[in-house]
Amino acid sequence: MIDRLATRHDDEALAHGAELLKAMAHPLRLAMLVSLVDGPRCVHELVESTGATQPLVSQHLRVLRGADLLVRERRGREAVYSITDDHIHHIVLDTVEHARTEGAHHGPHLHDA
Repeated sequence: MIDRLATRHDDEALAHGAELLKAMAHPLRLAMLVSLVDGPRCVHELVESTGATQPLVSQHLRVLRGADLLVRERRGREAVYSITDDHIHHIVLDTVEHARTEGAHHGPHLHDA
């Protein structure tokens, strides 16, 4: 199936897909996305849900926005973030569920790399 998808015409889509996955490939960014699965959140809500500092959350929000994983809407003085679309929503949920399932079967792999 991947051979059928990986044609010259799909090079741009594959590169963009790799960038999306790369942007998600950080535990804090993934935690932020998981928090956003339930709906839009402002920065202070993401700080509370992740336990990270506001500057660190803001830094990671820039990465996620830069990869078009999030959209930002201004509500007065606050910036409210939400997941771009249902595709990203499903990728986030499937990734976490897969990790839970794999972790239950094989144990953690954080130190194997």
